[in-house]
Amino acid sequence: MDNYVDLLKLILPEFLINHFDLVNTTKNGEVMHLYFEERNVMPKEEASRVLTVHGFHKQVTIQDFPLRGNTAYLNVKRRRWLDKTTKQVVQRDWSLVAQGTRMTTEFAAFLKEISQY
Repeated sequence: MDNYVDLLKLILPEFLINHFDLVNTTKNGEVMHLYFEERNVMPKEEASRVLTVHGFHKQVTIQDFPLRGNTAYLNVKRRRWLDKTTKQVVQRDWSLVAQGTRMTTEFAAFLKEISQY
């Protein structure tokens, strides 16, 4: 399994492999869709809160570099949690994640932007 993960890190953004699960793939002609869901790992900066899983944000589709002649789309669903005490919705701060990974700052800014929806 590690060999597959290492290979995927060469093809796809490493942070995507580290923080999301590939849950589905589809291919129609020369168009490929890869579907990712954020793992249920609560943000470290929220460790003092009591959080429960609260579903996902709306899926976002991002066109990526072509893969072996196919147009590639990454369909990403970001997770959210609910603070049991305050009833506040919590999500990962992708600008913090970007500091500790090889995520491009542009992609981190994109994820941060879609966090507002």
